[in-house]
This record gives sequence, structure tokens and C-alpha cells, in this order.
Amino acid sequence: MKLTTITMVTVDGVMQGLGGPDEDRRGGFERGGWVTPYADNEAMTFLNQVYQRADAFLFGRRTYEIFAGSWGTWDDPGDSPIWTALNTKPKYVASTTLTDPRWANTTVLSGDVAAAIGELKAKPAGELQVHGSGGLIRWLLDNQLVDEITLLTVPVVVGQGTRLFPDTGPDTALDLVDSRATPKGVTIQVYRPTGRPQYETATPTPST
Repeated sequence: MKLTTITMVTVDGVMQGLGGPDEDRRGGFERGGWVTPYADNEAMTFLNQVYQRADAFLFGRRTYEIFAGSWGTWDDPGDSPIWTALNTKPKYVASTTLTDPRWANTTVLSGDVAAAIGELKAKPAGELQVHGSGGLIRWLLDNQLVDEITLLTVPVVVGQGTRLFPDTGPDTALDLVDSRATPKGVTIQVYRPTGRPQYETATPTPST
């Protein structure tokens, strides 16, 4: 099973509070809701297709609670591939504090999370998707568990908030698999991690 991450970020790399002003105000974040003005039909069509191909979902606790409190409580609109996928496919949550998940078809991974995810990835086929869940994504990258990274970069700089990649962390080379842009300027890039990057080294100056 392929593990893919799908993340909406601003040009300055912020992923916090994309959906609404009160979605995530940690750290005094006051600029939530930055994605909606740019969510054109092409971007939504792409996301619908992403969710439709999911076989299971993996969440960090905070993102899981946001999704469970929204998608998990709304009635079936009848025409939402995202709603259908989230409410019918298996959901896994990496958490040591969540003990009573109330969203149907949820399994909490609280022991050896790396081993549990390894077992999921060992399945013969399918796609395990990670949406949001920045802390979890950083941990997955640290442990070389990510097979594919999709970034939807929204053309805005918000100037504050939690970023997908930390100021310091592991380095990773990426192969670009797909790239496109929507009419409202959302750029969509799909990458595959390929190990450590190669760096230029200084050429020794001949001695005189």
C-alpha cells in the first residue's frame, strides 16, 4: 500500500487553519481561512479525484478531531466524493491520548506506530492517504515512510502560522512526478522522495 501525503500550503509554507478563522488558533494564529478564495473548480475536481482513489486514511489526532467534528457529523450531501470517502473508508489515528474515537470505522494506533504503519504499507495494493496532520507528516518523513508527496500551494503569503517543514530537519531529494496550475493560481505538484540530496562541493584551488 502506497502512503501519500496531501497538503495545502501557502507560498510561505504555512498549513495551519486553512479552512476557517476558528479552525486552529494555536499560537495566536489569526489568519485562518486562507484557502477558500482560491478553491476553484479545477482544484476541487483534483481533490475529489484524490479522495476517490483512497483506500484508507491516516491522521494525527488534531486533524482527526477537526475532520470528525465536520465531515464526520454532516449528513450525506449525496454528491461529495470527499464525504463518501471519509465516511466509508477505514481511518487510522496515530495518537497516545485518543482512547474513544466516535467516528465510525476508526482505529487508534497508540503502540509501535512505525510498525503498525509498516503493516498497513505491506498490504499488496491500495493507497493510504494523509491529509493535514503536519506533525505526523514530519514524523513519517523522518522515518522514511512516505512514498509520495502532493502539495497544493495557494498563491498567498500569510506571514504567520505553523509551517509544513520545520526550520531544521532531515533533508530529502524529490522527483517531480506531476505539476499543474489551476485558474486561480493554485499550483499542484506531486513528488516522490528519493533519499538524500546531492550537494555541490567546492573545487579545490590548484596550489601554486
